[in-house]
Amino acid sequence: MNNQDKVKKLIDLRVEAKLGGGEKRIEAQHAKGKLTARERIALLLDEGSFEEYDMFVTHRCDNFGMEKTKFMGDGVVTGQGTIDGRLVYVYAQDFTVFGGSLSETYALKICKVMDMAMKMGAPIIGINDSGGARIQEGITALAGYAEIFERNIMASGVIPQISAIFGPCAGGAVYSPALTDFIIMSKNTSYMFVTGPKVVKTVTNEIVTDEQLGGASVHGSKSGVTHFVAEDEEEGILLIRKMLSYMPQNNLEDAPLVHCSDPINRREDSLNEIIPDNPNKPYDVKDVIHAIVDQNEFLEVHLNYAQNIVVGFARFNGISVGIVANQPNYLAGVLDINASRKAARFVRFCDAFNIPIVTLVDVPGFLPGTGQEYGGIIMHGAKLLFAFGEATVPKVTVILRKAYGGAYCVMSSKHLRSDINYSWPTGEIAVMGPKGAIEVLRSKKIAEIADEAERAAYLQKAEEDYKEKFANPYKAAEYGYIDDIIEPGNTRFRIIRALQALATKKDVMPAKKHSNIPL
Repeated sequence: MNNQDKVKKLIDLRVEAKLGGGEKRIEAQHAKGKLTARERIALLLDEGSFEEYDMFVTHRCDNFGMEKTKFMGDGVVTGQGTIDGRLVYVYAQDFTVFGGSLSETYALKICKVMDMAMKMGAPIIGINDSGGARIQEGITALAGYAEIFERNIMASGVIPQISAIFGPCAGGAVYSPALTDFIIMSKNTSYMFVTGPKVVKTVTNEIVTDEQLGGASVHGSKSGVTHFVAEDEEEGILLIRKMLSYMPQNNLEDAPLVHCSDPINRREDSLNEIIPDNPNKPYDVKDVIHAIVDQNEFLEVHLNYAQNIVVGFARFNGISVGIVANQPNYLAGVLDINASRKAARFVRFCDAFNIPIVTLVDVPGFLPGTGQEYGGIIMHGAKLLFAFGEATVPKVTVILRKAYGGAYCVMSSKHLRSDINYSWPTGEIAVMGPKGAIEVLRSKKIAEIADEAERAAYLQKAEEDYKEKFANPYKAAEYGYIDDIIEPGNTRFRIIRALQALATKKDVMPAKKHSNIPL
């Protein structure tokens, strides 16, 4: 074989490898409304930037006749490329080859790019579309999963890890995405569960579909497993690109500074009127967020899960920030188990990757009831408290309205090492709301008033006195727990000035192996 023949053989083998499981299986993939592994990578990365590794790897299994069928690449496409010119590593499972099932060599390919991502300090993106472990390989497939899990754990807090679920992801396969920072699922074409509908029916006699058990809508709203639910794969891939624009390459760098044409001192006078006069009336905190951030752009995380708290990414004068905000529009903005978990994990991500945290507070307290107490609200609420208190990144807090009781402490208060704490004039910082406080403080006097009208007048007067003394930001400002009371319309400018001042902040942590967060 001469040199030209050798080159032709290489070209032919590359063409064959790029077909994965072959034209028929590619057509079947498209018929399900799904893209192939290589199509997904082409959409994700900058055009022409993909460098593929291990295209010629094949499996080593000779059980159950597997030695007779081999595909180059063995069911996963791996390599490196760029997104907006920044290096990333990627793997995409190929459902057209053995249903995307994971083998020993398949796992080794994924581990190789994960190791390279760690060495280079670059994000790793995994696109999941797999039937699970390759049963014919037994223990070597299971070992492959565990090798991937260990790398997810070692990479946690070092490089951003993003998982896209664009097909089945079941059994042990779900734990790698669960260990990563963010999960994206596509509507109608993806699902995740530890045990499938058949096993569920056998064990519990419960009849459910794939979608009911672990579809994108379920994990996006009920379990909170997925952070983003995309209409389709194309939207999911654009979300990954958008998300990475807010993140640094690794934990030793800062997120990219973006040129900002939105004036720093842009006033938003509508905010002076946004808080209703009636303290029990809701408003949408997202209106506040959109009004103060650069270009009104906010990338919300966990849109449909624990909607009583809002988290996501935005920019102030080109600086990437994480925003945490109570949502009065949903359950009055109370903190409950799910909201505490959601926000705590987001705060810890931001802290791990040097992203400043801006907290907007309007919280009446923790959700009462046996459901919350039996579910461990004490422990889960402590997660959020712990996350804010542990975070060493710049922290700016703005109290918009209510900040009552323990929830005031938890929401990035001055006492949890928040750097700059502002309040709007509408801030109400107190142990509890006026009505509840008066019922406790004046219970004896209230009981002594027999006349109903007289009692109502007394209660109204007592509540007004309480509001005057406590339900305002001035008492907290007297103690220095609030650094300044600011005009709502000027909030954007004040936050930007605060972030600029905090750019060189350093917090020293006690020497320890690691903390023991209340899990």
